[in-house]
Amino acid sequence: MKVLVSDRILEKGVEILKKAGLTVDVKTGMKPDELKACIGEYHGLIIRSATKVTADVIDAAKSLKVIGRAGSGLDNVDKTAASKKGIVVMNTPGGNTITTAEHSIALLFAVARLIPQATASMKAGRWEKKKFMGVELFNKTLGIIGLGNIGGQVAKKAQGLEMTVIAFDPFLSEERAKILGVEKVELPELFSRSDFITIHTPMTPETRNLINSDTIKLMKNGVRIINCARGGIINEKDLCEALKSGRVAGAALDVFEKEPVEPDNPLLGLDNVICTPHLGAATEEAQENVAIAVAEQIADYLVHGTIRNAVNFPAIPADQVARLQPYLNLAEKLGSFAAQVFDGGFIEVTIEYRGDAADLNTAPVTIAALKGLLTPILEETVNFVNAPFIAKERGIEVKETRSGDAGDYQSMIALTIKTKDKERVFAGTLFSKKDPRIIRIDNFAVEIMPEGIMLLIYNMDRPGVIGNLGSFFGKNNINIARMHFGREIAGGTAISVISIDTPVTPVHLEEIKKMPNILSAKLLHL
Repeated sequence: MKVLVSDRILEKGVEILKKAGLTVDVKTGMKPDELKACIGEYHGLIIRSATKVTADVIDAAKSLKVIGRAGSGLDNVDKTAASKKGIVVMNTPGGNTITTAEHSIALLFAVARLIPQATASMKAGRWEKKKFMGVELFNKTLGIIGLGNIGGQVAKKAQGLEMTVIAFDPFLSEERAKILGVEKVELPELFSRSDFITIHTPMTPETRNLINSDTIKLMKNGVRIINCARGGIINEKDLCEALKSGRVAGAALDVFEKEPVEPDNPLLGLDNVICTPHLGAATEEAQENVAIAVAEQIADYLVHGTIRNAVNFPAIPADQVARLQPYLNLAEKLGSFAAQVFDGGFIEVTIEYRGDAADLNTAPVTIAALKGLLTPILEETVNFVNAPFIAKERGIEVKETRSGDAGDYQSMIALTIKTKDKERVFAGTLFSKKDPRIIRIDNFAVEIMPEGIMLLIYNMDRPGVIGNLGSFFGKNNINIARMHFGREIAGGTAISVISIDTPVTPVHLEEIKKMPNILSAKLLHL
C-alpha cells in the first residue's frame, strides 16, 4: 500500500511507515490541482494544516482508506465527504497539549512584563526602563475559558505561580474542578473577576466572537487577554478598539481570524499587542510526538485494520459495519443537534434504543452519541476512542435502556439530557433504513433532516411568523433549502427548523430574534 505525506513531518514518522512495509512518497507544497491529480493512487494520506482535503480531492481519491492529521485540528478536512466514502479520518489529540500550554504561559509572562517590547527598544539602542513597567502574576486572578487538556495544564502551571485560577467550561463538573484546584464560575463572573484571561476552547458557532465589545464591557479595566486557541473567538476589531482605549491593557495572540496575518492588520501596529505566528504546537518535542503518533496510527490501520483516534469511525467488527453504520450516523447527528440546542452543561445522558435498534450491539452507537454531544463544545479533541473517557472525566453519567416498542416507527434512538434542574429529550429514526431523521424535540413532533446549516426558532403559533421569516431571508438573499414545523397546541408555542444554504450573520440572528412572536433563535451546524 502507498502513503502520501503532503505536509512536512519529521523523518521518524516516515521511517515508521516504511518499516511497516508501506511505500511512502513525500510531496509537500502541492497546489490543490496537483494533489487532486495524484491522490488516486494512494491508500493513506498524512497532512498537517497546509493541505486542504476538500470534497473534490476526496472524490478523486479512488483508493484512499485513511487520512491522518499530524496534530489535532481538522478544519482543513471535509469529514462529511470522507465519511460518506468510508474513509477513516484520524488525528493525534494530546500530542501538543504540553507545548501549547507552555506557550500560553510564556505569553502570559510576556504580556505582564512587556518583554518583547523592551527587547525591541534595547535593540534599537534605547534604555527606556520607566516605559516598560509591568505587573506581577502573584496573587492575580487568571480566568481560563475552556478547561480541557490544554486548559487544565495551564491551570496547574498558573497555580505554581500562586495565581488564583477560575474557569468557565459548560462541561466542567464540580468534582473535576476540585481535582484541578480551580473555582468553577459562569462566564460573566469570569469576565468581571479576571486580571488575565486565557482562551482554550475550540472554534464553534457558540464561541465565535465570544470576546467582543459587549463582553469586554464586563471585564475589569486593564485586563490582559491571551489566545492560543483559535482565531475568530476574539473579534479583532472590537479588541483593537479596547486596546486603543486602554480598557484592555494588553493582548498576546498566537492565532488570528485570517492566517497568515495581513500586514495591514491594525493589531500589528499596537504597542500593547504581542503576537506569534501560530506557534502553540511548534516545539521539537511536539513535532516528534505527532509525527510518530500519526505514522503508527496509519500503519496500524493499513497493515492490521486497527482504528485509533478516528474522529468519524469507531472500532467495530467488519461484519457489523453495514448494519451499524446508519445507526452510528443517526446517533452522532442526534447528539450534535442536542448539544447545540441545549443550554449549558449537563450531568446525565440516557440513550434509549427502541424497536429494531434495541437488538443492536449498542456500545459503539452509544459512543457515537457521546461523540456527537461533546464535539460541538470540545471539537477536535473528541473521537470514537476517547468520548466515553471525556464524559466520565467531566462527571457526565451515561445510561442505556432498551425497549421493543418504537411506536409508529420501526426503530428509534432517544437521548434524554439532564442537569440538576431540567431535562430535554431528542429522538431520531432512520428512513429507508439509512437516512437519519430527528422526529422529536421535547414535546414537539418534527421531521428534520439533520444536515448542513439550520436555524432553530421557537415562536408563538401566530399568523404571519412564517411569512416574516420568508421575507427576511429573501431580502437578505439567503436561500431556504427546507423548512420543518411543529407545535404543541394551536395558538401555543411552536418550533421552526429552517435549513439554509449559507449561514446567517450574528447581526441577522439578532434581527430574527426581534421579529414579532419570535421567542428564540439559534444557528446550528451539522
